[in-house]
Amino acid sequence: MTTTQTVSHTMTIGGASAPSDAVFGVINPATGEVFDEAPDCTRAQLDAAMQAAAAAGEDWRRDETVRRALLGSCSDAINTHAEELARVLTLEQGKPLDRALGEIGGAARWFRYTAKLEIPVEVVLDNDRVRVEVRRRPHGVVAAITPWNYPVSLAVWKIAPALLAGNTMVLKPSPFTPLATLRLGEILQEVLPAGVLNVVSGGDELGAWMTAHPAVRKISFTGSVATGKLVAAAAAPDLKRVTLELGGNDPAIVLDDVDVPRMAKRLFWGAFENCGQVCSAIKRVYVPESLYEPMLAELGEIAQGVKVGDGLETDSQMGPLNNRPQFERVQELVDDAKRSGAKVVTGGHRVGECGYFYAPTIVGDLKDGTRLVDEEQFGPVLPVLPYADLEDAIERANATHFGLSGSVWSSDSDRAEAVAHRLECGTAWVNQHLNVLPHAPFGGAKWSGIGVENGPWGLLGFTETQTINIAKG
Repeated sequence: MTTTQTVSHTMTIGGASAPSDAVFGVINPATGEVFDEAPDCTRAQLDAAMQAAAAAGEDWRRDETVRRALLGSCSDAINTHAEELARVLTLEQGKPLDRALGEIGGAARWFRYTAKLEIPVEVVLDNDRVRVEVRRRPHGVVAAITPWNYPVSLAVWKIAPALLAGNTMVLKPSPFTPLATLRLGEILQEVLPAGVLNVVSGGDELGAWMTAHPAVRKISFTGSVATGKLVAAAAAPDLKRVTLELGGNDPAIVLDDVDVPRMAKRLFWGAFENCGQVCSAIKRVYVPESLYEPMLAELGEIAQGVKVGDGLETDSQMGPLNNRPQFERVQELVDDAKRSGAKVVTGGHRVGECGYFYAPTIVGDLKDGTRLVDEEQFGPVLPVLPYADLEDAIERANATHFGLSGSVWSSDSDRAEAVAHRLECGTAWVNQHLNVLPHAPFGGAKWSGIGVENGPWGLLGFTETQTINIAKG
């Protein structure tokens, strides 16, 4: 059962723990009640964090070997504190404890992988007269803002490559899930030099201060499209560099040769992992008319068998939605679909009398143009739509401002791959979904983002190119 935390959480500024006179409540989504508090960063404290990051940069950028070694030490430190971090993560985010442990373990692996990446030096000309090299330099101070669905892992997606490249960072987690990230900052302050990583907490105002702060040369943001546009606008006057990983309305196209029972479970968890709160999760499924009813029935049966409950209960397979605004949005989208004539195969209602639990919901008999199809639901609801012609399904899948990811499902992987090439998105999977890897770039097309994270491509996003042109003799 859920219990109340008693740990005092502090920010990390300049290598020291930094409390604040002002605090804000953090809600456990399994109860809907405040269970802990986080410090509310003041403008003066943010300035101190930025100054600390700027001051630490000169020494930090000098020795790549030291940076690599310390990233490995960060991985070790996370593993040492994995159970503690996972419990805090479940309490504030809601996901089942085993999934929280998976997120923490993934964060440690991301550090370990990133520590081994090469920062390239390219020789583009070398003759008797001149040698020309293209090198990579750090930006300086990076402002990182992370969301509430995967707060620890998505923080590390930014921390690890930014620090390896020689940058320093000021990081702000979502006010819905600040605690595990604050604790991460406290743990890593024992590993990293003072000022290299600063972690502050607060609301939207703090994020606005960060994106406009004159010390910042690069902003890395993960969150909604609407907020991402505001971040880009705030960065423009100072020409700050930006990486924006934003929302998705990710389609799955099922071809007419699939084994429905075999593929349905993979489709289901591609949509409902983390209670559907994954930017790249399946948000809509297009199924050929001949398989439509069997697929609806199969997905509905799977949904009915899922145990929804408190993430600290060992048999819970799906936790609550993270926060009340998102819970109310999901309810609103399902109610709108019902008014439009859609059929709720299963679910479509809250679970229990407290917290933000919502039953896994499969919806059929709806059309493109319905809000549940056109918008990103970011919750445990999946619309399933029939198609008569594959060309039509591809066109409908691409008819969106979003372009984060998509998938194609078939008994013939070559046939599915040919369709996957036509999806207008940053990542296209075949017969799988949500297989996100540290060594593959992750990012979106259209409104789903600018730039990529992960792998050498993500690392280079935290650098500027510098051409060194050397005359010989």
